[in-house]
Parts: sequence; C-alpha cells; structure tokens
Amino acid sequence: MKAWQAALPLAALVGLGVLGAVQLMRPDDDSFVAKTDRNAPDRAFPLLADDASAINFSQPSSDQPVMVNLFASWCAPCRAEHGDITWLANEHPGQVFGLAYKDQQSATEEFLQELGNPFAAIGVDPSGQGGLDFGLTGVPETFVINPEGKIILHIRGPLDPSTREQVSRALDG
Repeated sequence: MKAWQAALPLAALVGLGVLGAVQLMRPDDDSFVAKTDRNAPDRAFPLLADDASAINFSQPSSDQPVMVNLFASWCAPCRAEHGDITWLANEHPGQVFGLAYKDQQSATEEFLQELGNPFAAIGVDPSGQGGLDFGLTGVPETFVINPEGKIILHIRGPLDPSTREQVSRALDG
C-alpha cells in the first residue's frame, strides 16, 4: 500500500473534525441557541420569596420589554456583572427580573443580601430545566423579552458596559 493511500482515511477524519468544529463555533441562524425572536418558555417559575406565587416570562404583565437575568450565587461572573444589573434596574425600574438557576434558596438570599437585590422579582429554577427551555448555555445569561413574550435579545456571559447598553436600548423599546 502506498503512503498516500494510508493517509487518506486520516485526512478525511481531520477534515470532518475541522468542519464539525466550525459548525459548533458558528451556529447558523436557525439553530435554537443562536435564534432570537423566539418565544420565552411558557413556564411558571416559583418566586424566591414566596413559593406559593409564580412568574411566567412568556406572558409579561407590562407593555414594556423586560429583562431576565439567569444567575447563581456560586457563579463568579454573576458576581462581576451585578453592578451592571443594578445600573439597568435603576435606569429601567420594574423591567429587570432575575431567575436563580440551580441554586439553593438560602444561598441566593445570602448572595442578594451581600450585593443588593436589583430585581423587581426573582423566579427560581432549582432543576435547571427552565434555563434549558430559555436556551441557556451557562450562567450568567441575559434575555430581553418583548410584551408579546418573544425573546428579542440574548446576551451570553456576564454583562459589561457594552452589552449593558445593548440591553438598555432593548428595554427602551
């Protein structure tokens, strides 16, 4: 067997690996993760302070867009972005909501007691299924939902001054 014939299967395997990596790094616009303008999950999340009440982000009770930040007390980037979330809550009162992802209630409460609670309300997602329904790839992530319940902006990772401005513009409508 010639050397090039032996290398042919290896070259094909490397080529498929490169193609797969490119697809994973740049999801097309039709993939669920990359797509905005999709409905927020139709799910009732119990409230942190009152598990007898719930919030459903697919049916906002306002005629303005709302922001939902998925966070956890154990998430270091969540701590880093907290100042930006507080800024947004001050600029857009009543439009900034939180969703505690896979966190214990006491840990979430301690986190918010230490850093301050900028959220109009906080839902809890102890199993993490609600985050997956949103299209979460990892906390923190921020979603802006229009009054019709459509996700119009999805920010992966912690907010920074640039993404905070994007969210603010989206909340302005």
